[in-house]
Amino acid sequence: MLTLSRKAKEFLVLTAKLLIVGGAFYFIYSRISDDDSLDWSRITEAASREGSYLLISLILLLTFLNRFLEIVKWCNLVSWLQPLPLAKAAEQVLAAMTAAIFTPNGIGEYAAKALYYKKQQAGDIIFLNLVCNGIQLIIAVLAGIAGLIIFNVVYDVIAVGTLLLILGAIVAAGLLVFASRNIAIKGYSLQRLFAKVGEVPKAIHRKNVLLGFGRYLSIIHQHYFLFLLFGVDLPYPIMISAIAGIYFLGSSLPTFQLLDFAVRGSVAVYFFGILGVNEWIVVFAATLQWLLNIVLPVAIGSYFVVRFKASPKPSPKERE
Repeated sequence: MLTLSRKAKEFLVLTAKLLIVGGAFYFIYSRISDDDSLDWSRITEAASREGSYLLISLILLLTFLNRFLEIVKWCNLVSWLQPLPLAKAAEQVLAAMTAAIFTPNGIGEYAAKALYYKKQQAGDIIFLNLVCNGIQLIIAVLAGIAGLIIFNVVYDVIAVGTLLLILGAIVAAGLLVFASRNIAIKGYSLQRLFAKVGEVPKAIHRKNVLLGFGRYLSIIHQHYFLFLLFGVDLPYPIMISAIAGIYFLGSSLPTFQLLDFAVRGSVAVYFFGILGVNEWIVVFAATLQWLLNIVLPVAIGSYFVVRFKASPKPSPKERE
């Protein structure tokens, strides 16, 4: 059986790293340079308005808070297995974002984080990442449904019968998942997953939920303050309900992190078009959020991808 030399392996790993980083920056550049609808001079105009510096400060603070809370979440969950320093958690989260940028719904993040740990820990790391992302999705779904209902009560976008049908379908899907919990596929079942979730201490789950709510509020209000920066003056409940609905619908569609702005942006154009908001403002807000929450972390994560070293192989004693 052919085996690669150490130098050959190092060369292949370096090539993979450079492809990930180079590809990420190429697609980011092409996205920004090819969009003729983005007139960046409008940012200067928005920044010159009265009170804009306070809004910009809040937007930047929420940008940091969004990613910081995600890092703290990861620290909290991994503490079930072993202590994880905040700096190391930041490296894992940001590098995983960069590695997952080309994969649907960021699924590559699961494998990327597992690479930082020993092979026998991979299953637990993938499980913890599922718990980390799962609570975020549940919060987005519940808040999004509430937002859609509030928005619909005011603007009557969806017929009541259609709305009830959607809610019924969601409840039916939940019941179907629960009813099929004992069905095993290659030894894996939802019942086994639920049992695994129950093994994690409740204190860790509580902290995970609180941090998840913090992240969600950060990202929702960042979007809200971006609209304020561009002069959109609408009632707070209507704005928040529309943004929550946009995030719910955007999260429900399969997409790539690289194209996340396009999916949410197109949904946002529809919702805020009903509110009479200029399309260019909606597109700008979605693009700026994408730059702050995806491009900036990916740029930092690229450094960690390049310097990444896989977890050492277990010794013969550890294998026993």
